[in-house]
Amino acid sequence: MTLTTPRRWARPIAALAPLWLAAPALALAQLGAIPTTIAPAESQAEAPQDFTGYWVAVVTQDWRFRMLTPDRGDFAGIPLNAAGRQIADRWDPRQDEANGEQCRSYGAANLMRVPERLHISWADGQTLRIETDAGEQVRLLHFGGSPAAAATPSWQGYSVAEWQGLSPRTFLGTVTGGLHAGMAAREGYLQVVTTALRPGYLRKNGVPYGPQTSILEYFDGFEEPNGDRWLVVTTIVTDPEYLAQPYVTSSHFKRLPGPSGWHPTPCEAQ
Repeated sequence: MTLTTPRRWARPIAALAPLWLAAPALALAQLGAIPTTIAPAESQAEAPQDFTGYWVAVVTQDWRFRMLTPDRGDFAGIPLNAAGRQIADRWDPRQDEANGEQCRSYGAANLMRVPERLHISWADGQTLRIETDAGEQVRLLHFGGSPAAAATPSWQGYSVAEWQGLSPRTFLGTVTGGLHAGMAAREGYLQVVTTALRPGYLRKNGVPYGPQTSILEYFDGFEEPNGDRWLVVTTIVTDPEYLAQPYVTSSHFKRLPGPSGWHPTPCEAQ
């Protein structure tokens, strides 16, 4: 089976082309990526999709870059500029370990590309929590949050989340005692903007991203006729320091029936 990015994301991704040379904040603002509306009192209750549960990464793209650690200087497919290539060519995993920075490739800009399992849950009605067994990382997606709330830069940065593409709720069934007997699923997807990042790697072999990096993500799901549930995460990384243009990837996860196989392991530098 070939997994592709849902059609409704074609417009925001295509819209990036004329903005490649613009500042990240300007590009995100023009795309509508910086939430401008006030989130509902309880974003969990408004969720058009249920992303909670356990998921496993299905690596069907860039296998040799994701399942294996590429050689130094192998940054094919990533639009590095000259400064970025110089940094990547100096990659030294032993030095990263000595500096306590073995988690550089587990930052938010690359975390969804890591071969791993996810555990997604609601920390509260306004915060979606994503845990990974690989690297033991935790992402918090804040509904109604603001980038100004970010404190010290970190591997996972500060993520502002907003439901997008919401359709009006529609009801099925009969009305009994003023209550609807059934309610159809509401359509929509999740948009996340992440800033306040600690510098890290876009690929385990030292391909860098810097502190000015911003990440725009779209989370969406679909179900196959056999009942299999899939999560697709499209990630657009913009870094004016090391990238010549935004770096776009699409990562796929399959829902698991439970925590079997969940095996947290620490970050590895190589």
